[in-house]
Amino acid sequence: MKKLLLIVTNVGHYASGLKTGLWLSELTHIYHAAKEKGWSVTIASPKGGEVPIDPESLKPLVLDKISKDYYNSPAFMNELNHSKSLEDVKNESFNCVYLAGGHATMYDFPHDATLEEIIKNQYEKNKMVAAICHGVGGLLNVKLSNNDYLLKGKSITGFDWFEESIARRKKEVPFNLEAALKERNVHYKKAFIPMTSKVVIDDNLITGQNPFSSKEMAKVVTAELEKKGN
Repeated sequence: MKKLLLIVTNVGHYASGLKTGLWLSELTHIYHAAKEKGWSVTIASPKGGEVPIDPESLKPLVLDKISKDYYNSPAFMNELNHSKSLEDVKNESFNCVYLAGGHATMYDFPHDATLEEIIKNQYEKNKMVAAICHGVGGLLNVKLSNNDYLLKGKSITGFDWFEESIARRKKEVPFNLEAALKERNVHYKKAFIPMTSKVVIDDNLITGQNPFSSKEMAKVVTAELEKKGN
């Protein structure tokens, strides 16, 4: 049985006070795909406990059936809002560590030492690391034992700057994710059409561009995990 660690944010507001949080579908699709296979899923966050949900991700135009069903599930919402802390799970073994997104992750993922330690150890054990949308920002400052950034030379994707324009969040976000990723000397890939699905595989590193990649990410991650012995 595979074990997945799904990491989510604890942040509920931008610096301006505008509400943000987890982008729900970026968690629910991978959660659903893993549960369908009978795999073990642990939801954790930097501090543990409550996980705010971005109200934008609950709007009818983007709230798909899977996400809506989980949002309406008391058991799932209870699990989400009693997330384990990263400190609690840092010494556990997982087949995949998955960083779910939402703009809020730009505040509590990129400088979390425990998160970086978990990802470094996971990657250096030749196990899967996956991240979607703004969750990719959690990979920015991860350094390997040789002191190189994990992202150096990797083919990856993540929410791009033009998509921030579409989302009307350019003035809210604490930094430009696309630019920050390129500073790490990555091979940055993006969908030909903004706000459409894009998933990039680079060996044990899998990244998705935006919320519309949630379904494809779930399929790719589970398929890749099934190929692996670890």
